[in-house]
Amino acid sequence: MIRLIGYFFGIGTVFFLGVAGAVALYLGSVTKDLPDYEVLNSYAPPVTTRMHAGNGALMAEYARERRLYLPIQAIPDRVKAAFLSAEDKNFYQHPGVDVTGLFRAIVVNVQNMGSGRRPVGASTITQQVAKNFLLSSDQTIDRKVKEAILSFRIEQAYSKDRILELYLNEIFFGLNSYGIAGAALTYFDKSVTELTIAETAYLAALPKGPSNYHPFRRAEAAIERRNWVIDRMVENGYVTQSDGADAKTKPLGVTPRHRGSYLFASEYFSEEVRRQIIERYGDNALYEGGLSVRTSLDPRIQAAARKTLQKGLLSYDERRGFHGPIKTIEIGDWGVELAKIEAFSDVPEWKLAVVLSADDGGADIGLQPSKEASGKVVEERVTGRIEAENMKWAYRSAKGDRKSAKSPAGVFNVGDVVYVEPIEGGTYRLRQPPKVQGGLVAMDPHTGRVLAMVGGFSYGQSEFNRATQAMRQPGSSFKPFVYAAALDNGYTPASVIMDAPIEIVAGGQVWRPQNYGGGSAGPSTLRLGIERSRNLMTVRLANDMGMNLVAEYSERFGIYDKMLPVLAMSLGSGETTVLRMVSAYSVLANGGKQIKPSLIDRIQDRYGKTIFRHEERTCENCNATDWENQDEPTLVDNREQVLDPMTAYQITSMMEGVVTRGTAAGKIKLDRPTAGKTGTTNDEKDAWFVGYTPDLVAGLYIGFDSPAPLGRGATGGSLSAPIFNEFMQAALEGTKPTKFIVPEGMQFIAVNRKTGMQANEGDPDTIMEAFKPGTGPADVFSVIGGEEFASPEEILKSSPQANQAVTGGSGGLF
Repeated sequence: MIRLIGYFFGIGTVFFLGVAGAVALYLGSVTKDLPDYEVLNSYAPPVTTRMHAGNGALMAEYARERRLYLPIQAIPDRVKAAFLSAEDKNFYQHPGVDVTGLFRAIVVNVQNMGSGRRPVGASTITQQVAKNFLLSSDQTIDRKVKEAILSFRIEQAYSKDRILELYLNEIFFGLNSYGIAGAALTYFDKSVTELTIAETAYLAALPKGPSNYHPFRRAEAAIERRNWVIDRMVENGYVTQSDGADAKTKPLGVTPRHRGSYLFASEYFSEEVRRQIIERYGDNALYEGGLSVRTSLDPRIQAAARKTLQKGLLSYDERRGFHGPIKTIEIGDWGVELAKIEAFSDVPEWKLAVVLSADDGGADIGLQPSKEASGKVVEERVTGRIEAENMKWAYRSAKGDRKSAKSPAGVFNVGDVVYVEPIEGGTYRLRQPPKVQGGLVAMDPHTGRVLAMVGGFSYGQSEFNRATQAMRQPGSSFKPFVYAAALDNGYTPASVIMDAPIEIVAGGQVWRPQNYGGGSAGPSTLRLGIERSRNLMTVRLANDMGMNLVAEYSERFGIYDKMLPVLAMSLGSGETTVLRMVSAYSVLANGGKQIKPSLIDRIQDRYGKTIFRHEERTCENCNATDWENQDEPTLVDNREQVLDPMTAYQITSMMEGVVTRGTAAGKIKLDRPTAGKTGTTNDEKDAWFVGYTPDLVAGLYIGFDSPAPLGRGATGGSLSAPIFNEFMQAALEGTKPTKFIVPEGMQFIAVNRKTGMQANEGDPDTIMEAFKPGTGPADVFSVIGGEEFASPEEILKSSPQANQAVTGGSGGLF
């Protein structure tokens, strides 16, 4: 018997050793290619890049995986408790694998064999970290064994808190959100510290299968799973019985976070910053790098820019009539049909509506139903009315294919879909997206910080940024740089140039430039040439200086990268952008200092290290720890001086004349010194105005995307200057007026503004003109470009105004 027992014992021992050997061999083969768990030390997950306005307000977020990394110390205990209750209640006790939970899962799976149910898992949080970071999600024995081995090793190498931190920042929650901080924002638009018990429990329910507990498609299953988590929190002592019962009565309350731009009216600005970051650092840095971008945008000025440009575009567009409905639908079930049409997301003032009936007194309309966060249409039918007086502009057809209507009944057909804007009394005003477009930029001339940028009527209508991407002819708004080149090279504001017809022959072709409106004024000062925007004078001046000099200055100011030195370019026939023009005018406004326009103040990486800063000025001793009667620190401005400060002041003074008595007279009504220049291109295809006060520069243009005439009289003075005026009034509201700085040594002499010669006492045309040291008004009246005329009499005959221009002078002609 003993021998038999020994026999069986020997067999058992051999069998055990064989199995042990086989297991050892298996484990050896499995572990020989295990990934290195030490990579967890350098864990740097894809993190959301966040973009902020100058005041810190969140503008936009960019991410492939919407994640914000939180250290474990920043995660509330309630949140930790919810995930431990849902995923691994023994997390702080087991060594990486929960043996009790494992056996429980094995028993359940054996009982469920043949039932078709999915096997129950028993993975601990540590095992999930091993799988998510180091292994695949394959449902195989090999993967589970590797997972267990790695879990033991991870537990030996890292603290429990570090493992939980990795887990809570890595797991996927659905809706493209990763990590608990990103999920809290995505699902509830809250930080983790603001989450309620019910919200925390729902988020803890998601890692098991986000699609199984979708808040809208699987709402009942989501609530059931959430309540299960709440019960486990109560069972484990993290939540009281009463608080748990109260939490289970709450709805899911999911309010998905808005994607893209979060700050009103900032879409064009944030998109331009996005492009610049990609150009500078690449896609991965933007979408995975967790950058913190502080932009220069001023939300108040940005809102003013959007409002004034939109108002100007609508005013022009409505004067030209109604384009017709956006679409026509059947009105049987008009709410559902209308809900299918996408309205402009960035024009919340407008609503889509369908015409239900129209008569002589107005039109009855049905408004587009609102939608829930899930996109489900709220079944409601809200109606309203457009009174005839609120749509009279639409009686005229912009298409030109029918006569003007006499009432709303002649404008609308039943089923027409249009935009409306609510007004007082529960009625609506008819609106339409304008065909004409434009761009506007506002900048701090002392730093180059772009404070506002509008790239068109609506980003929802068109993402093309007309402030930075549209290449347009600046027209006469380029002239100040021709005159600045002249003033920097021996001419004065009182120099006289012939304003008379001229022919330029080049390549066998004859070019005959003309003044806007035709005619000529004879001999005129540079000041008058700017104020009245005289084309013929500008061409003669450029011809006298040489276009190579004009080209050099245009490139120095950043208007063009490489300007073709032909005379037509002196009238702004080249193509540039609004941003470049505003940057160039900023040089004039700040006394000639070089400007590097920037939409970005600072960029920090995910660790808070500054990797870009726009401010290049230095300030020694600005960070003194205490005051020991030392001098105040000063900012050292090392920027290049690209224009003589005196020249900058002279051209500024001349452009103040544009505003007070020139082509923008009566259009600019600010309570402070203002300089600027209108611009109108050939056939009125573009209307410009660029101007500035001592502390703010702004510029804009209006035109069709496919350049076409705006109509007779559609000039920079009539279209763009009023928009500039309204914008500047809003942007400068509440700020103290300041004066343009007069450079030391500048001298002012009274001159006749027509002849440019020193004024006689009592001369009604006297103006105080700014002259550089060593210069002044001419003693003898001379005319640049007048040599083609045989005699003074011919000059007098060249224009009815020429005679008047010389009679007030002292001294003879030439």
